[in-house]
Amino acid sequence: MRVMHTPAGTRFGAFGEKPDRPAPTLFVFAVSVDAMAEERRYSEAGRQLAQHGWYYVTLDPPGHGHDHREGEPTSLRSWAHRVEAGEDLMAPFVARCVDVLDYLIERRFTDPDRVAACGTSRGGFCALHFAAAEPRVRAVAGISPVTNLIALREFAGMDEQQVHRLNVPQLADELAGHAVWLGIGNGDQRVGTDYCIAAARRLDAASRRRFPDRPVVPVELVVGPSQGHHPDDQAYTIAARFLLNQHPASDSE
Repeated sequence: MRVMHTPAGTRFGAFGEKPDRPAPTLFVFAVSVDAMAEERRYSEAGRQLAQHGWYYVTLDPPGHGHDHREGEPTSLRSWAHRVEAGEDLMAPFVARCVDVLDYLIERRFTDPDRVAACGTSRGGFCALHFAAAEPRVRAVAGISPVTNLIALREFAGMDEQQVHRLNVPQLADELAGHAVWLGIGNGDQRVGTDYCIAAARRLDAASRRRFPDRPVVPVELVVGPSQGHHPDDQAYTIAARFLLNQHPASDSE
């Protein structure tokens, strides 16, 4: 991974060399940019897609890495801190992602018709928000994703109304028609198995309402055995295969 910057100053991590031609591109999220270089499991889907000609990049989630502010709590506690302060938690993050996407398309790294997002846990929440806000992201995968902030211990004591508009079910109309894959363990108490299942049902229903003539709704949910908040070993492979099916590489790549 190498660290790059857009002309506007947005910092991101890029994996691999610049493609010879605009390539299908994955935005993958989990932890900070610098930690993603070390925590290789979080970018496993990107590595698998790279074997099929994909390019992949990562950005700091809110409150992580270079987005962390001096004096605020760390990690997911920073999310709760910002929400309690009345800040828009996800809009600045999404704006940074859009800036990177614009840069990659302009510099011919990325095929604008083949863009996807993927994330693990909090990164899945980030990927879903990015896809909901950016129409060029047509496929998204969440691996053990946060779908309801109230499930997180960092948000204990907060009123559900404070997080309601941020939760994934509220993105259903914006994600209608997107290809969405969600994978969750059957005993995930950290992010809530039932919350993820409910989110998948909401996304499916929204797509069916908006596109009643489509024979197949591209929303897939996989619930498998897990030990707590640990994805199944095959989750990244299944997610990568799902995304590849939405944006197959051309014969020349």
